[in-house]
Amino acid sequence: MSSAPPTIFDPARRVARYARVAGLQRREDAARYVIDDMIDEVTERLAFVRRPAGTAAVVGDWTGALATALERAGHAVTRFGPATLDEERPWPVSGFDLLVSIGTLDTVNDLPGALVHMRQALAPGGLAIASMVGGASLRNLRSAMQDADGDRPAARMHPLVDPRSAPGLLQRAGWTNPVVDMQRLIVRYSSLDRLVADLRAQGLGGVLASPAPPLTRDGRERARAAFLARADDDGKVSETFEIVTLTGGR
Repeated sequence: MSSAPPTIFDPARRVARYARVAGLQRREDAARYVIDDMIDEVTERLAFVRRPAGTAAVVGDWTGALATALERAGHAVTRFGPATLDEERPWPVSGFDLLVSIGTLDTVNDLPGALVHMRQALAPGGLAIASMVGGASLRNLRSAMQDADGDRPAARMHPLVDPRSAPGLLQRAGWTNPVVDMQRLIVRYSSLDRLVADLRAQGLGGVLASPAPPLTRDGRERARAAFLARADDDGKVSETFEIVTLTGGR
Protein backbone atom coordinates (compact mmCIF):
# COMPACT_ATOMS: atom_id res chain seq x y z
CA MET A 1 0.00 0.00 0.00
CA SER A 2 1.55 3.29 -1.09
CA SER A 3 1.86 6.11 1.40
CA ALA A 4 0.48 9.58 0.83
CA PRO A 5 2.95 12.14 -0.52
CA PRO A 6 4.37 14.63 1.98
CA THR A 7 2.60 17.96 2.31
CA ILE A 8 5.18 20.48 1.11
CA PHE A 9 2.85 23.07 -0.42
CA ASP A 10 -0.29 24.73 0.90
CA PRO A 11 -3.12 24.55 -1.69
CA ALA A 12 -4.83 27.61 -0.19
CA ARG A 13 -1.64 29.65 -0.54
CA ARG A 14 -1.32 28.50 -4.18
CA VAL A 15 -4.81 29.84 -4.93
CA ALA A 16 -4.16 33.09 -3.08
CA ARG A 17 -0.87 33.61 -4.90
CA TYR A 18 -2.56 33.15 -8.26
CA ALA A 19 -5.31 35.62 -7.28
CA ARG A 20 -2.78 38.30 -6.27
CA VAL A 21 -1.15 38.30 -9.69
CA ALA A 22 -3.99 40.26 -11.32
CA GLY A 23 -3.53 43.15 -8.92
CA LEU A 24 0.26 43.17 -9.12
CA GLN A 25 0.15 43.08 -12.91
CA ARG A 26 -1.68 46.43 -13.02
CA ARG A 27 1.70 48.12 -12.64
CA GLU A 28 3.04 49.26 -15.99
CA ASP A 29 6.48 47.87 -15.20
CA ALA A 30 5.24 44.54 -13.82
CA ALA A 31 7.45 41.63 -14.86
CA ARG A 32 6.07 38.72 -16.86
CA TYR A 33 9.17 37.37 -18.56
CA VAL A 34 8.95 33.84 -17.12
CA ILE A 35 5.42 33.07 -18.28
CA ASP A 36 6.06 34.82 -21.60
CA ASP A 37 9.06 32.53 -22.14
CA MET A 38 6.96 29.47 -21.33
CA ILE A 39 4.17 30.53 -23.68
CA ASP A 40 6.65 31.21 -26.49
CA GLU A 41 8.15 27.74 -26.02
CA VAL A 42 4.73 26.05 -26.09
CA THR A 43 3.62 28.07 -29.12
CA GLU A 44 6.76 27.12 -31.05
CA ARG A 45 6.34 23.48 -30.09
CA LEU A 46 2.73 23.40 -31.28
CA ALA A 47 3.71 25.06 -34.55
CA PHE A 48 6.31 22.35 -35.06
CA VAL A 49 3.99 19.38 -34.39
CA ARG A 50 1.16 20.99 -36.40
CA ARG A 51 -1.74 19.45 -34.52
CA PRO A 52 -5.22 19.96 -35.98
CA ALA A 53 -7.66 22.18 -34.12
CA GLY A 54 -9.72 20.44 -31.48
CA THR A 55 -10.64 20.73 -27.81
CA ALA A 56 -7.94 22.22 -25.62
CA ALA A 57 -7.44 23.02 -21.95
CA VAL A 58 -5.04 25.63 -20.61
CA VAL A 59 -4.04 25.61 -16.94
CA GLY A 60 -2.31 28.44 -15.12
CA ASP A 61 -1.90 31.02 -17.91
CA TRP A 62 -2.97 34.13 -16.03
CA THR A 63 -2.09 36.31 -19.05
CA GLY A 64 -4.66 34.64 -21.28
CA ALA A 65 -2.25 34.94 -24.19
CA LEU A 66 -1.90 31.22 -24.87
CA ALA A 67 -5.63 30.51 -24.72
CA THR A 68 -6.28 33.41 -27.09
CA ALA A 69 -3.67 32.12 -29.54
CA LEU A 70 -5.19 28.63 -29.46
CA GLU A 71 -8.67 30.01 -30.04
CA ARG A 72 -7.43 31.97 -33.04
CA ALA A 73 -6.00 28.71 -34.38
CA GLY A 74 -9.44 27.14 -34.17
CA HIS A 75 -9.27 25.27 -30.87
CA ALA A 76 -12.21 25.21 -28.46
CA VAL A 77 -10.42 26.23 -25.27
CA THR A 78 -11.32 25.65 -21.62
CA ARG A 79 -9.32 27.77 -19.17
CA PHE A 80 -8.44 26.59 -15.66
CA GLY A 81 -6.72 28.25 -12.71
CA PRO A 82 -5.71 26.84 -9.31
CA ALA A 83 -9.05 27.99 -7.91
CA THR A 84 -11.04 26.00 -10.49
CA LEU A 85 -8.91 22.87 -10.86
CA ASP A 86 -7.27 20.64 -8.26
CA GLU A 87 -4.51 19.05 -10.30
CA GLU A 88 -3.96 16.37 -7.69
CA ARG A 89 -7.42 14.91 -8.31
CA PRO A 90 -9.12 13.53 -11.44
CA TRP A 91 -10.13 16.33 -13.77
CA PRO A 92 -13.85 17.24 -13.79
CA VAL A 93 -13.75 17.27 -17.62
CA SER A 94 -11.82 14.95 -19.90
CA GLY A 95 -11.45 14.04 -23.57
CA PHE A 96 -9.23 16.98 -24.50
CA ASP A 97 -7.13 16.81 -27.66
CA LEU A 98 -4.57 19.17 -26.12
CA LEU A 99 -3.66 20.03 -22.54
CA VAL A 100 -1.18 22.75 -21.60
CA SER A 101 -0.08 23.51 -18.03
CA ILE A 102 1.89 26.72 -17.49
CA GLY A 103 3.84 27.20 -14.28
CA THR A 104 1.65 25.17 -11.91
CA LEU A 105 3.04 21.65 -11.54
CA ASP A 106 6.12 22.76 -9.60
CA THR A 107 3.96 23.41 -6.51
CA VAL A 108 1.78 20.29 -6.31
CA ASN A 109 2.42 17.84 -3.49
CA ASP A 110 1.78 14.78 -5.65
CA LEU A 111 3.49 15.44 -8.98
CA PRO A 112 3.30 11.81 -10.20
CA GLY A 113 -0.42 11.77 -9.44
CA ALA A 114 -0.98 15.12 -11.17
CA LEU A 115 0.76 13.79 -14.27
CA VAL A 116 -1.48 10.70 -14.25
CA HIS A 117 -4.61 12.85 -13.99
CA MET A 118 -3.38 15.08 -16.78
CA ARG A 119 -2.88 12.08 -19.07
CA GLN A 120 -6.28 10.67 -18.16
CA ALA A 121 -7.93 13.98 -19.10
CA LEU A 122 -6.63 13.57 -22.66
CA ALA A 123 -8.56 11.98 -25.49
CA PRO A 124 -6.83 8.96 -27.08
CA GLY A 125 -4.02 10.35 -29.21
CA GLY A 126 -4.11 13.66 -27.33
CA LEU A 127 -1.04 15.76 -26.50
CA ALA A 128 -0.01 17.21 -23.13
CA ILE A 129 2.59 19.92 -22.52
CA ALA A 130 3.61 21.12 -19.06
CA SER A 131 6.11 23.90 -18.47
CA MET A 132 7.44 24.95 -15.07
CA VAL A 133 10.37 26.54 -13.27
CA GLY A 134 12.72 23.77 -12.17
CA GLY A 135 16.26 22.52 -12.09
CA ALA A 136 18.84 24.79 -10.53
CA SER A 137 16.85 28.02 -10.83
CA LEU A 138 17.54 31.10 -8.68
CA ARG A 139 20.85 29.93 -7.27
CA ASN A 140 21.97 33.41 -6.25
CA LEU A 141 18.70 34.13 -4.46
CA ARG A 142 18.89 30.79 -2.65
CA SER A 143 22.45 31.48 -1.54
CA ALA A 144 21.51 34.96 -0.36
CA MET A 145 18.64 33.56 1.73
CA GLN A 146 20.98 31.03 3.36
CA ASP A 147 23.47 33.77 4.18
CA ALA A 148 20.67 35.87 5.67
CA ASP A 149 19.88 33.23 8.28
CA GLY A 150 23.49 32.52 9.24
CA ASP A 151 24.21 29.20 10.92
CA ARG A 152 20.54 28.21 11.16
CA PRO A 153 19.10 28.58 7.63
CA ALA A 154 15.33 28.29 7.31
CA ALA A 155 13.39 26.79 4.42
CA ARG A 156 12.46 29.98 2.56
CA MET A 157 12.28 28.63 -1.00
CA HIS A 158 10.57 25.49 -2.16
CA PRO A 159 12.29 22.54 -3.84
CA LEU A 160 12.21 22.38 -7.63
CA VAL A 161 11.71 19.59 -10.15
CA ASP A 162 15.00 18.04 -11.27
CA PRO A 163 14.83 17.56 -15.06
CA ARG A 164 16.96 14.42 -14.69
CA SER A 165 14.11 12.73 -12.78
CA ALA A 166 11.37 13.96 -15.09
CA PRO A 167 11.62 11.18 -17.75
CA GLY A 168 11.03 8.56 -15.07
CA LEU A 169 8.04 10.50 -13.72
CA LEU A 170 6.45 10.66 -17.17
CA GLN A 171 6.99 6.95 -17.74
CA ARG A 172 5.44 6.13 -14.36
CA ALA A 173 2.46 8.31 -15.25
CA GLY A 174 1.97 6.42 -18.51
CA TRP A 175 2.70 9.29 -20.90
CA THR A 176 3.47 8.03 -24.41
CA ASN A 177 6.46 9.39 -26.34
CA PRO A 178 7.68 11.40 -23.32
CA VAL A 179 10.11 14.23 -23.96
CA VAL A 180 11.79 16.48 -21.39
CA ASP A 181 13.43 19.75 -22.45
CA MET A 182 15.19 22.37 -20.40
CA GLN A 183 16.14 25.90 -21.36
CA ARG A 184 17.73 28.73 -19.43
CA LEU A 185 16.38 32.23 -19.05
CA ILE A 186 18.92 34.71 -17.64
CA VAL A 187 17.78 37.99 -16.10
CA ARG A 188 20.08 40.61 -14.58
CA TYR A 189 19.33 42.56 -11.42
CA SER A 190 20.93 45.42 -9.53
CA SER A 191 19.04 44.70 -6.30
CA LEU A 192 17.59 41.76 -4.42
CA ASP A 193 14.40 43.68 -3.68
CA ARG A 194 13.56 44.11 -7.36
CA LEU A 195 14.09 40.41 -8.03
CA VAL A 196 11.75 39.47 -5.17
CA ALA A 197 9.14 41.97 -6.39
CA ASP A 198 9.32 40.51 -9.89
CA LEU A 199 8.86 36.98 -8.56
CA ARG A 200 5.75 38.00 -6.63
CA ALA A 201 4.32 39.88 -9.63
CA GLN A 202 4.64 36.70 -11.70
CA GLY A 203 3.02 34.41 -9.15
CA LEU A 204 6.34 32.82 -8.21
CA GLY A 205 6.30 33.58 -4.50
CA GLY A 206 6.50 30.92 -1.82
CA VAL A 207 3.56 28.62 -1.01
CA LEU A 208 5.20 26.29 1.52
CA ALA A 209 2.84 24.61 3.94
CA SER A 210 5.22 25.50 6.80
CA PRO A 211 6.65 28.90 5.86
CA ALA A 212 9.73 30.21 7.59
CA PRO A 213 9.41 33.19 9.94
CA PRO A 214 9.96 36.61 8.33
CA LEU A 215 13.52 37.83 8.03
CA THR A 216 14.66 40.30 10.63
CA ARG A 217 15.94 43.71 9.53
CA ASP A 218 19.52 42.51 9.97
CA GLY A 219 18.69 39.36 8.03
CA ARG A 220 17.32 41.39 5.11
CA GLU A 221 20.48 43.48 5.02
CA ARG A 222 22.66 40.37 5.05
CA ALA A 223 20.62 38.93 2.19
CA ARG A 224 20.94 42.12 0.13
CA ALA A 225 24.68 42.27 0.70
CA ALA A 226 25.14 38.57 -0.10
CA PHE A 227 23.17 38.96 -3.33
CA LEU A 228 25.15 41.97 -4.53
CA ALA A 229 28.43 40.24 -3.63
CA ARG A 230 27.71 38.05 -6.67
CA ALA A 231 27.39 41.03 -9.01
CA ASP A 232 29.42 41.48 -12.18
CA ASP A 233 31.62 44.51 -12.79
CA ASP A 234 28.58 46.56 -13.84
CA GLY A 235 26.94 45.99 -10.45
CA LYS A 236 24.28 43.57 -11.70
CA VAL A 237 23.69 39.97 -10.69
CA SER A 238 22.83 37.41 -13.36
CA GLU A 239 20.01 35.20 -12.11
CA THR A 240 19.01 32.05 -13.99
CA PHE A 241 15.61 30.43 -14.43
CA GLU A 242 15.71 26.88 -15.74
CA ILE A 243 12.44 26.21 -17.56
CA VAL A 244 11.51 22.52 -17.70
CA THR A 245 8.99 21.47 -20.35
CA LEU A 246 7.38 18.05 -20.37
CA THR A 247 5.68 16.71 -23.50
CA GLY A 248 3.83 13.47 -24.07
CA GLY A 249 0.54 11.92 -25.01
CA ARG A 250 -2.04 9.28 -24.29
